[in-house]
Amino acid sequence: MIVTTASFKGGVGKTTTAVHVAAFLQKDGDTLLVDGDPNRSATRWSKRGNGFPFKVVSEQQAAKYGRNFKHIVIDTQARPDEEDLKDLVDGCDILILPSTPDVLSLDALMQTVHLMKVLGSGQYRVLLTRVPPPPRKDGDDAREMLSAAGFPLFKGRVRELVAFQKAALEGLVVSDVGDRRAKLAWNDYVAIGREILNGKV
Repeated sequence: MIVTTASFKGGVGKTTTAVHVAAFLQKDGDTLLVDGDPNRSATRWSKRGNGFPFKVVSEQQAAKYGRNFKHIVIDTQARPDEEDLKDLVDGCDILILPSTPDVLSLDALMQTVHLMKVLGSGQYRVLLTRVPPPPRKDGDDAREMLSAAGFPLFKGRVRELVAFQKAALEGLVVSDVGDRRAKLAWNDYVAIGREILNGKV
């Protein structure tokens, strides 16, 4: 399976999603993370610790290594243009579009989904990330708005938790972080991974 993450805006959890979807899929079979972001965020993340439980390679190395893995997750550069997006869609089984539930991120998401509709593609799902805890209702409000607009959404969502920042700083997957809420953080991506593997996307 080939899974790609893309976004029109930074700071929405694109790389965090790529890393943790790869970590989940690794439990199902050997998984390769292709770091196609010019910032090399996933690569730098992995090098801060003892490495991830899956292999990380650059876009230039993907052709060499790709054939040896059951799953491939691709972390793309931010703000793809129409041609880039067309190629991304054609080259994967599912495109994940992460978005935080704030106005600027949702506006950027609308641009991406508009392009997806122009391309006639339905093989994408929106993932709400960095959802603030109750009593704030940003996540619920965003979900309601996106659902009403007919956007395909993951049932799960990813909460705003400090454990993710710790994971990035320590070069770890969040499940390996010494934080009391790390399990909650990891379980959010387990739910997303199960949706992907169970063919519900």
